[in-house]
Amino acid sequence: MTTRTITLTRTRRRFRLAALGRRTAALLAVVTLAQTAGTAGAVATPAGPAAPGVPARYAHQRLDWQPCTEEAALQCATMTVPRDWHHPGRGPDLTIAVSRHRASDPARRIGTLLTAAGGPGGKGLDRPATFVTHAPALGAAYDVVGFDQRGVGLSTHAVCQTPEEFQAFFAGDFRDDTPADRARVIAASRGLAADCERRGEGLLPYLTTEQTARDLDLLRALLGERRISYFGPSYATRIGAYYATLFPRRVERMVLDGNTGFDGTWERFQQRLPMSFQRRFEEDFLPWLAARDSTYHYGTTAAEAKARWEARRAALHEHPVVDGALTIGPNQFDNGAIQGVYRANNGFTQLATALAALDDWPNAEPAGRATARRVFGQYLDPEFLTEYFAVTCNDTPWTRDLSVWAERGAENTARWPLAGARTLAFSAVCAAWPAPTAPPVRVTGAGLPPTLMLNAVHDPATPIEAARSAHQALRGSRLVTVTGNGDHGQYPGPNPCVRATVESYLLAGTVPPGDLTCPSPEAP
Repeated sequence: MTTRTITLTRTRRRFRLAALGRRTAALLAVVTLAQTAGTAGAVATPAGPAAPGVPARYAHQRLDWQPCTEEAALQCATMTVPRDWHHPGRGPDLTIAVSRHRASDPARRIGTLLTAAGGPGGKGLDRPATFVTHAPALGAAYDVVGFDQRGVGLSTHAVCQTPEEFQAFFAGDFRDDTPADRARVIAASRGLAADCERRGEGLLPYLTTEQTARDLDLLRALLGERRISYFGPSYATRIGAYYATLFPRRVERMVLDGNTGFDGTWERFQQRLPMSFQRRFEEDFLPWLAARDSTYHYGTTAAEAKARWEARRAALHEHPVVDGALTIGPNQFDNGAIQGVYRANNGFTQLATALAALDDWPNAEPAGRATARRVFGQYLDPEFLTEYFAVTCNDTPWTRDLSVWAERGAENTARWPLAGARTLAFSAVCAAWPAPTAPPVRVTGAGLPPTLMLNAVHDPATPIEAARSAHQALRGSRLVTVTGNGDHGQYPGPNPCVRATVESYLLAGTVPPGDLTCPSPEAP
C-alpha cells in the first residue's frame, strides 16, 4: 500500500462512505449545532505564535473546521506538515487529520486540552468524544482536541503488508526454539522490515515521536493558543514528554497516564514487558478466573487455571482452530490473553468467555464464538504494526546482533512466556530496520510546570518500574501510584482518588505536594 496524502475532499468522501456503512479504522466525528453554538459551518481558527523557523506555508494555515457525519460531538479539519521538520523543503508534505470538542460551558472555558492515542499505532481522532463522555467536567471547561498522528488513520500513512502477507509474521508458535524455528521467525521479521522499506515511499523514517511532537506544536499554534494542556495515555506519554522537552514554555498542564519509560530507549522499555504481562496474567487474571470456576470451568485455583491454560495452548499447537478466515494457534492464543489483561472491566470477562468457547468450539454459543473471534483474531493488524515498528525502531537505537535476541528470547520464553515468547520476532524487526536517524531527545523536565503522572502497580503494558524511572527523570513531576489495580490507564475511571487528583490539577491547577498513592476502590 503506497503512502497517501489525504486532501479535505478525499476526507469528505471517506466520511460519506462511512455513513453508508463502511466503518473506517478511525472514527471521524463531528458536532451537532446545539453543542457548538457559534461554530456552525466552516470556521477558520486564527493562528497563534508558531515556533521559530516554521516556514510560512505551514504557520499561516487556517484550520477549516467542518461538520462530519458520525459522531455528534466533534468537528474535524486537516493540517499540512512537512515530511521532515528538520528539512521542510524535502519531499512531499503530509496531511494530519484533527478533531475537537468545544467546551460545553464557554463561560468556564480554561483553554485547550490536547489528547493523543497510544500504541504506537492507535488512532486518536475520535478520542475527544469518548474522553468528554467520561470526563464531563473537563469537557465543560476545555476544548478537547485529538488527532491521528502521522502514519495512522486518516492522516498520511503507509502499510507494509497486506493482511494475507501479514499472516506469516504470526504463524507457528513463538515458543518453538529449534534452529529451524529461529530461522523462520527471523526470516518473517526481516521480510516485514524489508516490505516496510520497499513500500513506504520514503515516509517511514519520519514516523517518529520527535516529528509528531513538532506536528503537535504546529497544531497548538493553528489552534490560536500560546499554551496548551495535555492528556496522554500509554504511548502518548512519550509524545507528551518529548513535546514538553522540546517546547516546555508551551505547556500549561500535563497528565501522563500509563508511562512508557520515556526516559530511555524503546529497547530498554520493551525488555520489561514480558515480566509485567506475566505478572498481570498470573497474579490478577488467573485468580479472577479461578474464583469463577462455576461459570468458566477452568479450575478452582490459579494453579489449576494455569495448567488448564497450558493444556489448551498445547492442543492449539497440535491442532489450531481454523474456521473460515480465522486461525487460532498458540500465537493467536497468547495475543488474545495479552489483549484481555489490559483492563479487568470487560477485558477479563471477554477473555474468559473466549476461553470457554474454545473448549467446545463446534458447539459453542454464537455469542461466545463471536467473542473468541474478537479476542483471538483482531488484536494486531498490518496498519497498526507499521506505525508500531516505525516509531519503536526509529526513535532510539536497537541492538542489531540477532544472536543476542535469540538468547534473550529463549530466556524470556522460559521465565515469562506469555509475551516473552515473541521477543525474537518483534526485536528482529528493529534489528533489520534501517539505522534510525531521529535526533535523541533526553527528557529532563527542565522549564516545565509540575507534571502529573499516573500508573497502576500491575499495569501490564506500562510497568510501574518504568514509570518510576521516568518519574525520576521528569523533574518536578508527581507520581500517583494506584494500588490494588492493574488496569492500563487510570483516568477517566472509577477511582475517586485518581479522579479528584486529576480534575483538581487540570481544572484548578492544584498540584499535589508530593507523590501519592491512590488505593483501588475494588479489586479486579
